[in-house]
Amino acid sequence: MCRISLFTVLLSLLVTFSFISVSGQICGNTTGTFRPNTTYDSNRRLILSSLASNVTSRDGFFYNSSFGKEPDRVYAMGLCIPGAESEDCSDCITKAVTEMIQNCPNQTEAFSWPGTETLCMVRYANSSFFGSMDLEPNLLRYNAGNITINMSEFERIWDAFMIRMIDTASAGRRGASSSSSGKYYAADITSLTSFQRVYALMECTPDLSPGSCDACLRANVRKYQECCRGNQGGVTRRPSCYFRWDLYPFLGAFDNISSGAPPLQPLTSDGDDGDSLSVGAVVGIVAAIIVIVLVRLLALAFAFCRRKKSHQEVDFQSGDDISTTHSLQFDFKTVEAATDKFSMSNRLGQGGFGEVYKGILPNGTEVAVKRLSKTSGQGPIQEFMAETLLVAKLQHRNVVKLLGFCLEPEEKLIVYEFVPNKSLDYQLFDPKKQGQLDWTRRYKIISGIARGILYLHQDSRLIIIHRNLKASNILLDADINPKITGFGKARIIAVGQTLENTRIIVGTYGYMSPEYAMHGQFSTKSDVYSFGVLVLEIIIGKRNSNFHETDSKGSNLVTYAWNLWRNGLPLELVDPSVKKSCDSSEVIRCIHIALLCVQENPMDRPTLSTVISMLTSNTITLPVPHQPGFFVQSSRDQDLSTVDLESG
Repeated sequence: MCRISLFTVLLSLLVTFSFISVSGQICGNTTGTFRPNTTYDSNRRLILSSLASNVTSRDGFFYNSSFGKEPDRVYAMGLCIPGAESEDCSDCITKAVTEMIQNCPNQTEAFSWPGTETLCMVRYANSSFFGSMDLEPNLLRYNAGNITINMSEFERIWDAFMIRMIDTASAGRRGASSSSSGKYYAADITSLTSFQRVYALMECTPDLSPGSCDACLRANVRKYQECCRGNQGGVTRRPSCYFRWDLYPFLGAFDNISSGAPPLQPLTSDGDDGDSLSVGAVVGIVAAIIVIVLVRLLALAFAFCRRKKSHQEVDFQSGDDISTTHSLQFDFKTVEAATDKFSMSNRLGQGGFGEVYKGILPNGTEVAVKRLSKTSGQGPIQEFMAETLLVAKLQHRNVVKLLGFCLEPEEKLIVYEFVPNKSLDYQLFDPKKQGQLDWTRRYKIISGIARGILYLHQDSRLIIIHRNLKASNILLDADINPKITGFGKARIIAVGQTLENTRIIVGTYGYMSPEYAMHGQFSTKSDVYSFGVLVLEIIIGKRNSNFHETDSKGSNLVTYAWNLWRNGLPLELVDPSVKKSCDSSEVIRCIHIALLCVQENPMDRPTLSTVISMLTSNTITLPVPHQPGFFVQSSRDQDLSTVDLESG
């Protein structure tokens, strides 16, 4: 009798591994719906798109805010459990936001407590819910396995454990050393038998009062008790709090926690006669424990390998990458014929990398062919394949589309979509053409570049740091929509990784952030700095590299813009050809944003999601910019400002 009951318990313990579906999302239907592509829809997408970065940038991994004006104002909140890795938190919130936008296409409110590796919460609504306790709607899930050991003793231990957990979590302070806790959060363990434990996690949103947190958690526990008291695990979610318990650790919340209670008298099954364990039972117990440990170790090994892989650079020469782009490979003779053997009449431009030609494929498609010279800084096969394979993965209206490539012993060609208005520098810095770019078009270009960089930094399948953003790497299509190109020096970094170092400095002086140019440190904030310089160039209509030749008030454009701003004369920066027709408040706001982007401390610079919010909403109060990162060059080095560097 004893032997059978023990094996039943062990079998039940293994069955608990099947309880893995812990994602939960509810789309509210009490406050109505909205129509797609309305102001509310736009505001919702904007505030949710920046939620992950805002949460992970704050201590405690908690953030709430609102965006827009009534009646289209959107209130949003996000948080992750204490102790989570920044990368995991960002992944969790990003996934929750993506699923929320897909699954709640027109609901004005929704909340989600997803998590398979890290627990997080995302919520939005069209009215403020900050500081209020909301018990409805709620979502309950439970494990189908039943408790097979002595129920009365199990309930006594379980009930006492839940009371202790609620007290710890709702106290709003760090609990006992045996538990993992933070404000309105607790994760702890208690013993059931000499070989079995109960794991529980509780959390409230940090904006509640202690009493509200207590009431919300009690409602969750009571909900589970009324429904599923005899089951082996469960989870209850409400907009304001979360509760889960199981017979095995989950979400990585218990890795550094010892049992929260002293060993208890082992529970006996109903009808246990108290006999000692047989040899078979001991062998069964040991075997089950070994299986559990092996499963756990395999899971940890998999997670470690995946994380290690994610922190490595992509191998652009791997056979898999080349095979996946095999369909993009052009025959050299086809490209040669399309460009009329690279005739001068078809040449669109020339740079340090080589030349660009217009071509027409046999099917009538117009293309731009980038022909790398043998002496180009992009000469190595690695860098050529980097640009080819990287851009092939990107799909965005503000990123140039790659159509294919050609790789021959003596030729390296990249085939792009044809963009008729050439590059931004061609239009912006030519006195005869810059007048065609009125302020409306320039503002459109600024906004489009920002959306393209945001896609690279956050919304694509990869996190990409361009490292060479400049006017010549921005193309303009027939409708003056900007398209980012020039990815030969781009780098992919892991999700959540914030900074990398290199001894090889590549890019263009004048656009480089100081920390990158002088110390080899680059991040997404390096691209933000380059974007800020680009915005200043678009506003003034002059090259940053040539600015010292035309004005003595500052050694470069950033310095000059800062001095004008500090002296209360920002409009003196504006290109005279658009000054009379521009919206002065819009221009000043763009100058303000540009100066925020070129601040000396990378941590002070906004993310691109924040930049877009600043560009699209006048209700957001912009912070006061700090001193820019001046990268002042000596006169003998000024000619390097437009040179692509291979080393510094």
